[in-house]
Amino acid sequence: MTVVHPIARAWITTGGTGAQNYDEFADDAEITAIIEANPHSALGIEMPHRAPESLGRSFLDALPDAVARLTEAKADGSYTPAEQVVVLYRISAPGEEPAYGLFAMVDTDQISTRADEPGLVIRNEDVFIAKVRERVALAEALGHLLSPVLLLQTGRGDELHAALAAATESAGAPAATDVDQSGRTHAIWLLGPGPEQDELTALAGGGELVVADGNHRSLAAQTGGLPRFLSVITTPASVAIQPYNRLVSELTTTPEELLDRLRAAGAEITPIDGPVEVPAGGGAVHLYLAGQGYAVTLPHVDGGRLENLDHALVERLLLRDALGLDPGDKRITYVGGDYPASWLTGEVDAGRAELAILIAPVTVDDFVAVNLAREKMPRKSTWFTPKARGGLVVAELSR
Repeated sequence: MTVVHPIARAWITTGGTGAQNYDEFADDAEITAIIEANPHSALGIEMPHRAPESLGRSFLDALPDAVARLTEAKADGSYTPAEQVVVLYRISAPGEEPAYGLFAMVDTDQISTRADEPGLVIRNEDVFIAKVRERVALAEALGHLLSPVLLLQTGRGDELHAALAAATESAGAPAATDVDQSGRTHAIWLLGPGPEQDELTALAGGGELVVADGNHRSLAAQTGGLPRFLSVITTPASVAIQPYNRLVSELTTTPEELLDRLRAAGAEITPIDGPVEVPAGGGAVHLYLAGQGYAVTLPHVDGGRLENLDHALVERLLLRDALGLDPGDKRITYVGGDYPASWLTGEVDAGRAELAILIAPVTVDDFVAVNLAREKMPRKSTWFTPKARGGLVVAELSR
């Protein structure tokens, strides 16, 4: 028996509804601008309080607007229904190898968060519980799931990659395509019941599945009592990890005292001449504050691989110990790899932030090793690319 299943009742985009996922933005104003430019974007349903006409309302107060938008989108032909399908998914761009995935439903009771908890779906990153509550409330209000959890098949990834490539190659014209903000083309094909569907769901569920993106959405499925959640199962050959940086809007001390506290903790600090970029490799982080960049080597702490990841050291030694900030503090913004280093330093120069922290991306080897050991990654430490797009395939939940 596989833990991956067809979508009992799906709603498939006919075009124009695709969107970045709700948590891919460093600035909420970007969400509002996208919804204003494209009212059919799934972001208007996922983030109803950020729609232009709903600004100033809370997320919960705006949920009726989300329900109305989804109802309208289904009625006006933006989505078309399908039953008992999985959906082939290909992401492509000139000069890049295609990425492949499979939209399907995955058993929620397979989620495992520690070594002694059975299950094939491994989620190991700390989350912000307020975001989880929002996702639960949205699913309950809509009765549908619009954003998939991205799962990495670690056991039979190579076989799945080859099978998905072959299936999309022979599938003919896609049911729909969508072009994202980076110029990548997202294409989907429906695959109904039969031997090919059975083979792909068996491969997709044939080994341990690591949550690469969607820790909040997967926990929301558990918290909300959903038996299954919407996923895109992808392969190691289809993804890469980009940097996941941080901005601090307001320091709790002066820049000079921050640097002194880091030195007192054992950090080595070297000024950077010229533009401040993301470090080429792990072992040091780059800071930008008060118009100056610094390369900072944080001292290793007692513990193993996980405790000494750059993101863990930043969270513990820099944010908590030196600045006294909890990871969930509203003064910290987590900025994914779609934003270049120049954007982060520009936010500091413009006075919208006081500190930019640039961190080399986690390696795939480290990510997989931490997950298979059922240890917890630091919050917002892996920015997988290319991202699965929301609003292409919607799963209707059984009432």
